[in-house]
Amino acid sequence: MKMRTYKAGFATLLFATAAVVGCTDLTEVPASQISPDNYFKTPAEVLGGVAGVYATLRDNMWGYYNISQVSTDETVVPTRGSDWFDNGRWLEIHRQAWTPTSGSTGEDINGVWNNMWSGIAKANAVLAALRPNSVPDQPAIEAELRALRAYYYIGLMDFFGGVPIVTNTEIKPRERTTRDSVFKFVESELIAVRGALPARRDAAQWGRISQGAVDAMLVSIYVNAQVYTGTVTAAGLTKGTARWADVITVADRLINSGTYTLASNFRNNFVATNQTSPENIFVVRFSTLGGLGSTLNMRSFHYNSANFGGWNGFSTLADTYNKFDRADARDAQWLVGPQVNLNTGAPINDRAGNRLIFVPTIRDVTQASENEGVRLYKFPIDPSVANENQPNDFPHYRLAEVYLSKAEALNELGRTSEAMTAANLVRARAFTPAKPLSNGLSQVAARAAIFDERLFELVGEAKRRQDMIRAGTYTAARLFKAETPGYKILMPIPTGQVATNPLLKQNPGY
Repeated sequence: MKMRTYKAGFATLLFATAAVVGCTDLTEVPASQISPDNYFKTPAEVLGGVAGVYATLRDNMWGYYNISQVSTDETVVPTRGSDWFDNGRWLEIHRQAWTPTSGSTGEDINGVWNNMWSGIAKANAVLAALRPNSVPDQPAIEAELRALRAYYYIGLMDFFGGVPIVTNTEIKPRERTTRDSVFKFVESELIAVRGALPARRDAAQWGRISQGAVDAMLVSIYVNAQVYTGTVTAAGLTKGTARWADVITVADRLINSGTYTLASNFRNNFVATNQTSPENIFVVRFSTLGGLGSTLNMRSFHYNSANFGGWNGFSTLADTYNKFDRADARDAQWLVGPQVNLNTGAPINDRAGNRLIFVPTIRDVTQASENEGVRLYKFPIDPSVANENQPNDFPHYRLAEVYLSKAEALNELGRTSEAMTAANLVRARAFTPAKPLSNGLSQVAARAAIFDERLFELVGEAKRRQDMIRAGTYTAARLFKAETPGYKILMPIPTGQVATNPLLKQNPGY
């Protein structure tokens, strides 16, 4: 098989491959039939294995995405009659009321744990089967798998802190390492593999890890370094060492690479054809095939919002919606006021036959009306797709975020005027006429402005939880939520996982 065919087939394999079977905990024996003797003899077989590791990214768009959103001030899931009650788990997430044995832990937090470990197990299985063989581009493929494994470890480190570091397929209980050790492992892996990866991917390989994706991951862990290398006790977080200079160095390397540019139109990063955006660095691929499409819109759409319906769940808090400048082009992400069918443009009603008008205020999240709560509509539907499986790829890392991370780092180093220049490069496309942030802001005022700008730019992209933890506001009291203990910046390790692997120790406070 020629390499040209090998590359062109990846998009199909990414959606069609039934992922390499991995374990969901560290003592379960994987049901994989992979071995050096019977697999990975051709490039197509290699790509099938690699595609299985990527496939787990879509699974993370449920638990990891939902908790990253719903536990913050961006998103709340009100109970509407009997809809979205689910034994109280959605409001439990919003109120950060989880425990090691509660409903949201058993369902959602446990799902994150399993999905991340599944991705790591798949990467380790493919690496183990691949290494005794020789296939074209093998060093680059091994680098790609290690970078994907590092991505899943970032998710575990973000949610759970210290976890076991597993780089082989040996089945045995493993002790937790410290969160700082996981950080150092991820950093070292990303630095080690970067040079073996291509600077960019062509259209046939859209969605695969590149040097840009590795740099974006490095920027992300460096901007959060004080959290990720810190110590969490029952009293809360003691910050670790800042890496602001490293944020700037890697961000500049990415910005100056010539591979990515800010999209002239903000919405082009999220449309059904967003694979053409010059700004998206690393995405989660979606397809119109059944079960492989994005359901982000369904979570917020009213039952009558589109021809294919909606689930009428995820809403935005009024305080968050009201932060947006109505002159900001990014304000168009919201569905508010009288609603229409997004396929046809015709006015729509609620289920009682009344004109559907979304209002910002949610009077009581335990018994909300159909129309209460503004809805996020960041990913415009594809009118040609007649079902809920929308093809919009989810941009996990964008160049705009890199600019804003650089701005944050510059400000923390006292270079506030430069920080505002970086932030204004992103803000410029949102306002006509221009409405830049002042270069004369104090460091404290600039810090608040940059965090607000991250909200305006990255709302609905599963970044708010990290941002609020970094800003020290995640566990603070807000509408529909009392202040929670500082240790809740980490999730509990689900009780079932601790029972399965006795060497695991529960996070402090739980």
